[in-house]
Amino acid sequence: MNRIRPSLLATGLTFAVAGFAHAHATFETDSAPAETTVNATLQVPHGCDGKATTEVRVQLPEGFVFAKPQPKPGWELEIIKGDYRKTYDNHGTRVSSGPVEIRWKGGSLPDEQYDTFVVRGKLAGFDKETVLAFPTTQLCGADGKVVWDQVAAAGQDAHSLEHPAPTITVTMAAGGDEHSRHAGHHQSVAETVKLGDLEISGGAVKAMLPGAKVGGGGLVVRNGGSADDRLLAVESPAADRVELHEMKMENDVMKMRKLENGIAVPAGETVELKSGGLHLMFMEVKKPFAEGDAVPVTLTFERAGEVDYVLPVGTAAGNAHSGHSHQ
Repeated sequence: MNRIRPSLLATGLTFAVAGFAHAHATFETDSAPAETTVNATLQVPHGCDGKATTEVRVQLPEGFVFAKPQPKPGWELEIIKGDYRKTYDNHGTRVSSGPVEIRWKGGSLPDEQYDTFVVRGKLAGFDKETVLAFPTTQLCGADGKVVWDQVAAAGQDAHSLEHPAPTITVTMAAGGDEHSRHAGHHQSVAETVKLGDLEISGGAVKAMLPGAKVGGGGLVVRNGGSADDRLLAVESPAADRVELHEMKMENDVMKMRKLENGIAVPAGETVELKSGGLHLMFMEVKKPFAEGDAVPVTLTFERAGEVDYVLPVGTAAGNAHSGHSHQ
């Protein structure tokens, strides 16, 4: 079902009811780097003038692509699809259409209770910091409605709006000035992230010399489940592409090779990517990694799916492997 997307610069639709609480519908996280996959978690703080919320509609802006909503027990999901204004790359496949609106229907969220509604998508196609608005509507029975769709004009304080749309600020790639100021990813130790039975932790990337185009790094993946998995691909806004490589001895000669079929993560085992063995290679790096910065990556696993992770940049003499020559 195609749908014409309303302008995000509209001044706002009229509320069907008045006198509701003034807490706004917002996202738990309101910024993320470009070219990363994010969980947009909408916080719904109240109903419509005391009435329970029975439907939540979220319009997805251009640049939030390949969206997948999270189902909620007791609610029916409706995914409205339409054409994108641009074409986007999805692991080598050019995609020009997809979900443009998500609706959670038929539930009941009492006015005095709070809940969240989650849709996962990729922030793609941005070359500068951009504020994305997600016009949102709460329906409450047959005659109740609350609409959050106002967007601040240039130079306007968003807090001055009465009915602001939830927003996510798209920041620029790792190593760039915008990312350094806004993304909040500076760290000295990689955090631990859970994805189903997988736990991703540790790791780093090495600082690079000025003008260098190839960087390297690693991380640790522990599979606590009973089924094997496989790391299929890695993407990062900081490089044109990220490859999975292996370094090993063959006939007393240390050789490097690209792993076209990914890296196996057997059930119950831990796999470490680091210099001298399995590792990540960042090709055509857009700006050399600097010590103290951080590099966001999206990891794609065969069974567990996708997860975002952030690798700190260590010293040029650190453990992460920064470059090599194939033999």
